[in-house]
Amino acid sequence: MPHVGELRAPRPGEDPDSAALEADVDRLLSEHTPELQAIERALRTTIRTAFPAAIEQVDFANKLIAFGRSMKIRGLQFAIIAHKSHVNLQLADGADLPDPRGLIEGTGKRIRHVKIRSVEAASSPAVVALVEAQLAARPEG
Repeated sequence: MPHVGELRAPRPGEDPDSAALEADVDRLLSEHTPELQAIERALRTTIRTAFPAAIEQVDFANKLIAFGRSMKIRGLQFAIIAHKSHVNLQLADGADLPDPRGLIEGTGKRIRHVKIRSVEAASSPAVVALVEAQLAARPEG
């Protein structure tokens, strides 16, 4: 957790927790190239647009941003994880989601990912459809 001096002050009317989250996101993303940061921010917007009630948390140990209905394992829905040349969009139920475009990769029993290589891909109709399918797969959990 950053020291208080590292956090920006909340803007008038802004939730202090929101300011702390944004500071954590900025801190994590600062470790990545500008190109990866742009993809991560675009993916974050795609997820938050489809899932405005998401609880969001930065996990510095695993270098990811997690989204869910809760931060318990069954409540988690998505994660954003940067790699050298792309950003993975983790889908909690990726093994079971419809994937007509064949974007989902991995061999996990449940969790799979989509490699996002551009800002445009982060908000493409195919990625939005996968985000919506993930939310529909687990509407309560």
